[in-house]
Amino acid sequence: MNLRNVAIIAHVDHGKTTLVDQLFRQSGTFRDNQRVEERAMDSNELEKERGITILAKCTSVEWQGTRINIVDTPGHADFGAEVERILSMVDGVILLVDAAEGPMPQTKFVTGKALGLGLKPIVVVNKIDRPDARASEVLDEVFELFLNLDASDEQLDFPVLYASGRSGYAGRTDDVREGDLTPLFETIVGHVPAPGLDETGEFKMLATLLDRDNFLGRILTGRIESGTLKVGDPIRALDVNGNKVEDARCTKLFAFEGLERVPVEEAKAGQIVAIAGMINATVSNTIGEPGIKEPLPAREIDPPTLSMTFAVNDSPYAGQDGDKVQSRVIRDRLEREAETNVAIRVSESAERDAFEVAGRGELQLGVLIENMRREGFELSISRPRVLFREGPEGREEPYETVVVDVDDEFSGTVVEKMALRKAEMLDMRPSGGGKTRLTFSAPSRGLIGYHGEFLSDTRGTGIMNRVFEKYGPYKGKISGRQNGVLISMDKGQAIAYALNALEDRGTLFISPGDALYQGMVIGENAKPQDLEVNAQKSKQLTNFRSSGKDEGIRLTPPRKMTLEQAIAYIQDDELVEVTPKSIRIRKRHLCPHERKKAARKLEDA
Repeated sequence: MNLRNVAIIAHVDHGKTTLVDQLFRQSGTFRDNQRVEERAMDSNELEKERGITILAKCTSVEWQGTRINIVDTPGHADFGAEVERILSMVDGVILLVDAAEGPMPQTKFVTGKALGLGLKPIVVVNKIDRPDARASEVLDEVFELFLNLDASDEQLDFPVLYASGRSGYAGRTDDVREGDLTPLFETIVGHVPAPGLDETGEFKMLATLLDRDNFLGRILTGRIESGTLKVGDPIRALDVNGNKVEDARCTKLFAFEGLERVPVEEAKAGQIVAIAGMINATVSNTIGEPGIKEPLPAREIDPPTLSMTFAVNDSPYAGQDGDKVQSRVIRDRLEREAETNVAIRVSESAERDAFEVAGRGELQLGVLIENMRREGFELSISRPRVLFREGPEGREEPYETVVVDVDDEFSGTVVEKMALRKAEMLDMRPSGGGKTRLTFSAPSRGLIGYHGEFLSDTRGTGIMNRVFEKYGPYKGKISGRQNGVLISMDKGQAIAYALNALEDRGTLFISPGDALYQGMVIGENAKPQDLEVNAQKSKQLTNFRSSGKDEGIRLTPPRKMTLEQAIAYIQDDELVEVTPKSIRIRKRHLCPHERKKAARKLEDA
């Protein structure tokens, strides 16, 4: 079989999934009259809503007698573990770069991983039809990036294509504005080497993706490194240290065609396949013949840098929206997630009915929480905490490279705010169109909760991209949120009359009629202290004052927070209550006396 295995890597929103759509269409994978959604590879509900790829996915197209296995990878650094595993399955990468934005932090992250594996890239400058495209400068920036990442001479001699994934054309010069993707297909077949693996040796495969099926159980996906596998063959799984995980039988074998997993009877070295029949085997395990002794080398995954506490919801409204509220059910769900997502680690918390969940970033953990609430779970989520470690020089904390694109007029404010968060500016340059690009090295701790403030400071026009950089020296205390909060004194419904009186105190998070309880955060105080308020107070009726006057009350629209915004906003003494229908912010201790007691304990400590 004439075969090529290739991954598409890029920064978030540079057009990977849209390009794959066009490869499907132009290879004849879809019938002419077949109705297919845009960004067909983004099959997960959250992926469609957010317009980002969260899960790596395998697909396959056939072009002029060559089977091309394509892997669409996530573009956000929080899902980098997916990218790292995927790259071990392929023989080449297509690096997609936006013709206007150029290489971004995630471009550097994924390209570094690919070059480190010795993969030879094909560079595609995408969105060439953008009015602000600057193709030749972007190509120079890519070359400079490769030099900084210690690319070999062979890797630096990369082919370049200019394309518009949305319009479905590619060419070898930057003035191309029509045609199809034939040049891209030709370059893949000509530049990416065939797997060239031993089909006659003993069967071995490294599991790189794990999926679940209600009927088949675990489905492990990977590339066969040697030998041949047939349905019904006995197989064994080894962990990274060579210990036996389990013996089983291959009950089903799948290859990839278009968007489908297609059952096959046999698969040979070089093919990307999915295997069913194992109960305990997981990602990074080697699957092979019953006699195998040596595991295949598995890529080390970058460690988690952020942790949150997932606890049982114990608010007065607990159990009203969701049907999965017990700690046992929450534990089972988190353990299942950690099993399939190697970048997440779950451990028991010192708190009662609570679990520590560590991951690569706020977005990754936010996606997990959002998926759980849609499945009917109710949770209490703590403020994110960075994971420190002991280094040769003492305590170390994670740092991130932050690239910010802002209008020139806001650059001073951003530099000032980042300095307060102990960030160090590495670069400042004009990026055209009255914008400035700022590059910082910043402790992850200082960036928690900053994104919302950054959008306010830049009037919603700024773009911030972050990627894990290193562990570095502890930077000392970083000041957090400057404002206190407004806290509900009682349980009941919010009343317009009371909220109208509270508007002078600060910014409200709630609307009239919202259900409140004692200790729930209902707004941000204009002053640094927390303030308990009565949001259920109604107008006293007399002969001279009638209830009809309430109709004249006009409230400022409340500041409604998304899940990620709420998680980033809270302080250590607060929690986010997450249910299928609501996202509320609350104090960790709902009773004011308990809050005072906890604050005193903290002061003494």
